[in-house]
Amino acid sequence: MNAAIVYIALSIVSLAVIAILEFFVWKNRKEKRLSPFAGLAFGFVLAGLFAGEDRPAGYGLMGIGVLLALLDMWKKRSKIDKPE
Repeated sequence: MNAAIVYIALSIVSLAVIAILEFFVWKNRKEKRLSPFAGLAFGFVLAGLFAGEDRPAGYGLMGIGVLLALLDMWKKRSKIDKPE
């Protein structure tokens, strides 16, 4: 077996373990939804990963995603620190 097959097999096994944990162990946890900035940041990071052939575009998209994630963290922190 070559290295690519081993990596794919390990990925499938790890995803199966996460799915089992999600359905059986972590079932009763409190659900937290993604904010719009976090979803957008995740999308930009994924787009940057898929644009790996063109490095400047890929790194640029990933950078935008990281900046949006930082902005989201800053907004959530200021919302927590702000007394009402």
